[in-house]
Parts: sequence; structure tokens; C-alpha cells
Amino acid sequence: MLGMIKNSLFGSVETWPWQILSTGSKEEVSYEERACEGGKFATVEVTDKPVDEALREAMPKIMKYVGGTNNKGIGMGMTVPISFAVFPNEDGSLQKKLKVWFRIPNQFQSSPPVPSDESVKIEERESITVYSTQFSGYAKEADYIAHATQLRTALEGTPATYQGDLYYCTGYDPPMKPYGRRNEVWLVKT
Repeated sequence: MLGMIKNSLFGSVETWPWQILSTGSKEEVSYEERACEGGKFATVEVTDKPVDEALREAMPKIMKYVGGTNNKGIGMGMTVPISFAVFPNEDGSLQKKLKVWFRIPNQFQSSPPVPSDESVKIEERESITVYSTQFSGYAKEADYIAHATQLRTALEGTPATYQGDLYYCTGYDPPMKPYGRRNEVWLVKT
């Protein structure tokens, strides 16, 4: 636990590599089209719980892994953003299912430490292109739903096409950061 806190407060922070392909805005919603690099990710999947509750279960597992609860006993440093896939119902509400994705820092990409917690998996993820919009505050499920709806509305009438069965919610800041917080919603381009 101490390693997790030390890592999140004092560890290095690496940004998940991406390239901005285009930008746009409509009705006060700004968005970017980004090509996000793939790689190895630590993942935790939680089902049968609302999103906010599922995150409270999954995030400590990811943070402990990153902080040193692994076969090498080393803190790896942080990458941002941490993303999690959510799965919308037809009415826009979210299913009781989510998958947290933490990109392994570059120096550990070739050989990530093995997680000590069996619920943490290491997976290879292909690069993706997303439509992204940013917002601030301590984000909850309702905030992600609202911003996903706003982003979909902003993309109406554009050539943008994206998956309808999932989207990503992202966060850049540790929980103890009280202001200037950055969150995003990503719609995955098809």
C-alpha cells in the first residue's frame, strides 16, 4: 500500500503515446480525433456492479500492481490516462460491466512484471483511433454518460463513425488532486 501511495504521489508520470489527427467543435463541445498507440496493458474486469462501485474495486488493484505488488516487487511509475471501457444500453445508461486499462510504462513494455493479484491480467492491445472530449472535476458515471452524449451530438453531421457498443472513460489525475482535474470520453472510430 505504501508503494502505491508513494508511486502515485512521487513517481514518474508517462503519457500514453498518441497523435492528434484533427480537432473540431460544435455547440460548445470541443473534440479531437486521436491515433493512440497500442502496447501491453494491465487490466481488471468487474461485472455485476454499477460503474462507480466497479471502479472502487478495480482501481486499487491496478494501483497496487503498478506500485510494486508484482513478481519483481518494483514500482513502475504511472502512465496517463488510465482508461476504462464501459458498455452502454440502448437508453444510454451503462451496463454493470467495466474493464480498466492501464498502459504499462515504456521501459516495461517488452517484459512487464507479473501481477501478484490473479484478477490483474496483462493484455496486448492494438492501436486505436478515438474521438475525444475533455472535462474537469471528480467524474462519476453520470458525468461520463452526459459527456458521451454531448460528444455523439457534436459528431452528428460529420463523417465520423464510431462503435456504439462501448466507449472509454479516462482519468489523468490521482484521487488526492483537488482541482484542475482532467477526464475524457473516447468514442472508438470504426
